[in-house]
Amino acid sequence: MLRRKMGYSDPSSGKDLLGSRSLCFIFICAFGLVTLLQQILYGKNYIKSAQQFSRLKGDETGNWTGPVNFSDDGSLKPARNGRKRCFRQNFQPDSQISVIVTPCLADIKKKKKRPQRYLENYDGSFDYNSTACRELRQEIIDVKVLTMVKTSDLFERWRNLQVCRWEQNKEEASNFKMSLSRCCNAPNFLFTTKRNTPAGTKLRYEVDTSGILPITTEIFKMLPDDMPYSKSQFKKCAVIGNGGIIKNSKCGKEIDSADFVFRCNIPPINDKYSADVGTKTDLVTINPSIITERFQKLEKWRRPFYDVLQNYENSSVVLPAFYNTRNTDVSFRVKYMLDDFDSQRGVFFFHPQYLLNVQRFWAVQGVRAKRLSSGLMLVTAALEMCEEVHLYGFWAFPMNPSGIFITHHYYDNVKPRPGFHAMPHEIFNFIHMHTRGIINVHTGPCA
Repeated sequence: MLRRKMGYSDPSSGKDLLGSRSLCFIFICAFGLVTLLQQILYGKNYIKSAQQFSRLKGDETGNWTGPVNFSDDGSLKPARNGRKRCFRQNFQPDSQISVIVTPCLADIKKKKKRPQRYLENYDGSFDYNSTACRELRQEIIDVKVLTMVKTSDLFERWRNLQVCRWEQNKEEASNFKMSLSRCCNAPNFLFTTKRNTPAGTKLRYEVDTSGILPITTEIFKMLPDDMPYSKSQFKKCAVIGNGGIIKNSKCGKEIDSADFVFRCNIPPINDKYSADVGTKTDLVTINPSIITERFQKLEKWRRPFYDVLQNYENSSVVLPAFYNTRNTDVSFRVKYMLDDFDSQRGVFFFHPQYLLNVQRFWAVQGVRAKRLSSGLMLVTAALEMCEEVHLYGFWAFPMNPSGIFITHHYYDNVKPRPGFHAMPHEIFNFIHMHTRGIINVHTGPCA
């Protein structure tokens, strides 16, 4: 007998009973309902906000449009090409007539952006006190410390400022000079002299403060009777740094036209470089390390060193003989060598207390370093000795303000010992002083 297998039949198999199809249908309906509610709410809010925006006291408003022009005084004004009216549209929500006005440029508060006003071929065409120049100077003054801004942003602000003719702010310059006079007093203490350091004085070194140098009769004879320079003796001074920023500047003639020229660490000023850096020199510093490394402490290389100094004509030389005990003997040898060659060139030694005071003064301005650069020392002295100070060749970044890489020096690319100077902070202070009308910092080509 054949047995037939009987399959089991589920009575609910033909019904969904809240199965997948029902849940899907419910989800679609809910989604559609939520979307509809959002559209309704959005429409009401849009109408409400538009009504609030458009209530302009019943007047039709407009906005000046067109390019921004520089006026004759350097201020920024819109070009008045005609009044542009804003588009109007009638709308009737809730049976009340309202006016919807599309936003005019003047009605929208946009994020204020710094204008790009740098002119590639600038000629310093705008007056120092024009509105535009005051705004450009304020953009730099707003940067209180170097870390507040990216280097590229600082460069941009500096480039923008070049469209403004520099002018000395006599009040700012006078106040800064008075601060230096109270702190450092270069006309009396820049150099060690017989007047400020009598025979028998126990002179304390600048760095080796535990070391004391008795001013013997022999040392006393090497000192000048008094300071050779007085307060504000010179009308216009040029302080020349050795930075690569001065390369291809063609500033030589402008530098040589100054009443007094300072240079740092006997840099080359021969025919190869004179078009950019000039040749006139009234005072040049000599770092004792140069004498030690390049001229063998003048034990054998006296004549080569003397020949190098001949490039600076009758300029005076100044050395930090009392920076530490190692510098003293080498610095004195320079004086002895020039006496042996019957040179009439003046040889001076920085007063250690003056350099200490200068270091403290600039530390308050944010320049904290193991040693200030020779350039900063000369700029500090020049501010008291000269009515107007111009800087050339001072820059502390591997690229110029236009973003083009430059060599460290105008004559080589040898970097200084890291961590010894605080050059970026020095230059940052110079930029601020330029902006305030205290000194004029030249970083571009000369006319």
